[in-house]
Amino acid sequence: MVACDGDGSDVPWWSFTKTVIAAAALALVRDGRLVLDEPLTDRPYTLRQLLQHRAGLTEYGRLPAYHEAVARNEDAWPIDEMLARSDADRLVYEPGEGWDYSNIGYTFVRRLIEQTTDRPLDDALEHLVMKPLGVAGVRLATDRAHYSPDYDPRWVYHGLLVEPLQQAALLLQRLMVGDLLPPPLLSAMCDRYSVGGPIAGRPWKTPSYGLGLMIGETTGGELIAGHTGGGPGSAVAVYHRLDRSTGTAAAHEVGNDDASVEEVCATLLRTRP
Repeated sequence: MVACDGDGSDVPWWSFTKTVIAAAALALVRDGRLVLDEPLTDRPYTLRQLLQHRAGLTEYGRLPAYHEAVARNEDAWPIDEMLARSDADRLVYEPGEGWDYSNIGYTFVRRLIEQTTDRPLDDALEHLVMKPLGVAGVRLATDRAHYSPDYDPRWVYHGLLVEPLQQAALLLQRLMVGDLLPPPLLSAMCDRYSVGGPIAGRPWKTPSYGLGLMIGETTGGELIAGHTGGGPGSAVAVYHRLDRSTGTAAAHEVGNDDASVEEVCATLLRTRP
C-alpha cells in the first residue's frame, strides 16, 4: 500500500532527488559501469563515500552569499563559480573518517552519472530508474520556465525533480521491494551510518544515513528509510517502512518545516496497514 498526504499537483522533490540519483548510480554499479569502493579517477574518495556523505566534501549551503542570492531571486551561479566559492577541492576531513551532509558530493555524483552514460541527467534517470520502475512523467526542472519565476531551480546543483507526491511514494515503494537493484546493492543502499542521537523536535530516535537514504528508528518505533527535503516555499518527506515491506508514505507542506512532514510520514506508517 502506498499512503500519501498530497493533492496530486506537481511538487518539488528537493532532496528526495538524492535517493533517485543514488539508485541510478547503483544501477550503474549493477551493470559494471561504476565501482562502489574504489577511489574515483583523480579523487581520494569512493562512490560509496559520496553517496553516504562521507567523502570529506564541504557544502555550499554554508555560504551566506548563497542564501543572500537566493533571497534576492538571482539566477544560480555557474557550477564552476559555486565550486570555487565553496573551495570544493579542500577536504574538511579524510574520506571515510567522518560524516557531513554535502550537496556538492551529489553534484559530483550527477556529473559521474552523466559522464558514464553520456546522457543528460533527466535522460539518464529515465533510462536507469524511472522506466524500469514504471514511474512516468517525472521531470527535471532545468530553468525558471520549467519551474517558477520566483526561484531558479539550478540552485539545486545536483538536480531538482518535480512531479506529484504520489509518484515519489510509488518510486520509493518499488525501489525498496522490487528488483531494480540486486539484493547486495539494495542492502548496501540501506546500510546505516549513525549520524547522532535523537533530534529535538523531529521524530528521529536513531538518525542514520545509507546511500541516498535517511534511515533510522523513529520515536514511535518504526524503522524507516527515505528522504526529507526542503527549499524556498515547501518541504517534502518520502519514507518506506523497512520492517513492513508494504508501507510507504509521502508528505508535502507549504513552508519549510522538515519536522512536520517527517511526522506526517511517521504517523501514516504507524497507523495505516
